[in-house]
Amino acid sequence: MTTATFAVCLPQTAGATTLMDLLRGRPEKRQETRPAEVIPPAQLADPEPISKVASPRYYTYKPDSQKAIAIKAPETPIAAFGADHDLAVAHLAMSQVKVTASADVAAAVQNYYNNNGALIWVDSNGVAEKAKTAIDALALADTVGLDPADYAVKVPQDLAGMDEQARQQALMKFELELSTKMLTYVQDTVRGRIDPNRISGYYDFKRKSVPLEPVLDLLRASPDVGAYLRGKDPSSPQFLALKAELKKMMEENQAQQGQTVKINLKGILKPGDTNPELANIIAGVKAYGSDALKTDNALTLTNYTGTPDYTPELVSLVEAYQKEQGLKPDGVVGPATVRTMVGHSDAEKIEKLVVAMEQLRWLPADLGPRYVLINAAAFEAYYVNDRQQQLAMRVVVGGPGHQTFFFQNMIQTVEFNPYWGVPRSIIINEMLPKLRRDPSYLDRLGYEVSYKGRRVRSSEINWNTTSDVDVRQPPSSDNALGDLKILFPNAHAIYMHDTPAKSFFKRDMRALSHGCVRLSEPRVMAAAVMNTTVGDINQQIASGQNRAVQVPQKFPVYVAYFTAWPDKDGVVRYYDDIYNRDEAARKAFVATSAARAG
Repeated sequence: MTTATFAVCLPQTAGATTLMDLLRGRPEKRQETRPAEVIPPAQLADPEPISKVASPRYYTYKPDSQKAIAIKAPETPIAAFGADHDLAVAHLAMSQVKVTASADVAAAVQNYYNNNGALIWVDSNGVAEKAKTAIDALALADTVGLDPADYAVKVPQDLAGMDEQARQQALMKFELELSTKMLTYVQDTVRGRIDPNRISGYYDFKRKSVPLEPVLDLLRASPDVGAYLRGKDPSSPQFLALKAELKKMMEENQAQQGQTVKINLKGILKPGDTNPELANIIAGVKAYGSDALKTDNALTLTNYTGTPDYTPELVSLVEAYQKEQGLKPDGVVGPATVRTMVGHSDAEKIEKLVVAMEQLRWLPADLGPRYVLINAAAFEAYYVNDRQQQLAMRVVVGGPGHQTFFFQNMIQTVEFNPYWGVPRSIIINEMLPKLRRDPSYLDRLGYEVSYKGRRVRSSEINWNTTSDVDVRQPPSSDNALGDLKILFPNAHAIYMHDTPAKSFFKRDMRALSHGCVRLSEPRVMAAAVMNTTVGDINQQIASGQNRAVQVPQKFPVYVAYFTAWPDKDGVVRYYDDIYNRDEAARKAFVATSAARAG
């Protein structure tokens, strides 16, 4: 079986007659009756089986393995008394207890204590006050989207009833465990608990390296270890918005637990309509509208008696709610408005926030002053300049079977009047069956075919035994990429581009392509990345020439997937998990915690 990783740019509409039918989502046309064709003898050969080009897959997550921390026993003889004696006795006890950690953490702990590192969490009286402060700080891990159970340390009990050796070993095991948990927290809060590349082939990240060697020295010297830990937490505006939302959701979840809103609206509800589901819609506004919205509309909410008449004052209430939710405030209640009321409970939102905070840790701590962020879960792309969002537009992304990857890169080029180089996954998976039935298929569509570097007609190829060809579509009004594409070269053949299939942008669910990102306003985005005007972009296209132009300055693009993400005003919006990636991340969390627990 041939397997490869591809993300390509046509929507997934099976059985279309031409590639443009695929592109526009038209139903399959009936084949017109044609005179019988003379089939070349070469085409009569037995066809080779078609080995599909496979999409990436999801894996069973394998967490970091845990290894025993090896503390060297001190050289003998041990000093009879003094500080050297006490430290040597402590290190001897450390060498006799078993504590495990990930390889990075274990190495840092060993490096510290095997180089005569002083005790941090234990003093002559037993467990030091500093240790209690550290344990309290670790217990707040849930406020930044981590699991406090991953960092819990059991304080030794009944020390007075132990003999000296057992007491010393209990304290030294505690010392090692707390150092291990503090380092684990620092590493987790900086880079995340899990390695995204082990979740599925749709992730492409170089995992961050977190310098752990100096941490224990810094903790020993720190007058406030809690403040030290908080200083390691991400502090970007996006993370702080998610953190604030998580605090709010955690506080509200207990009060609203078990409360759900059920809305069974058929079609849409327009101003002036009468519908028995209106009472449930108003209940949804009460449940998910902000306190400010409910205060501003207190009279309307108080006077509503559950009648089915969609009156002007209720329309105004719904419009205010829609605006707050980032929807078009037209008072028309459809699937998008209903989804904000029934789609996600507070508990589900908490889960989305935890995953989003983890994913944000995979990206740079500072996204930068200028970047493009594509959020596949939201079907939107944002252009940020001078740390301010200047553009937001609808996009079409890959369907569940052709998912858009999660990675980062640098925007480098805008290509005007582009050729579309057909990816091998489309050639093999979708074109080849048609070409075996009709070898002139690509000739009729005007596609260019090359075999071993030589231009040939499609009908000259024996498609029963050959698939190693290059196919591209010349620039035209029907080109799959439209008038331009914006390139950030990557291993997944993903880029942003125009499209002739404009109707897809009217849909709420826009996971419709083979993986590339189609822009609803490609000329506006191109002008932004080229630091020019839309008029200049129009002139480049009007020339009709295929031309690739480098952007004046390369800058980052984040092709991401967040089911919880703050808008330009810092209000967190929630989206459906169309790829089931949140669920995969949660399974990875569970596997990681289980491995750490031993």
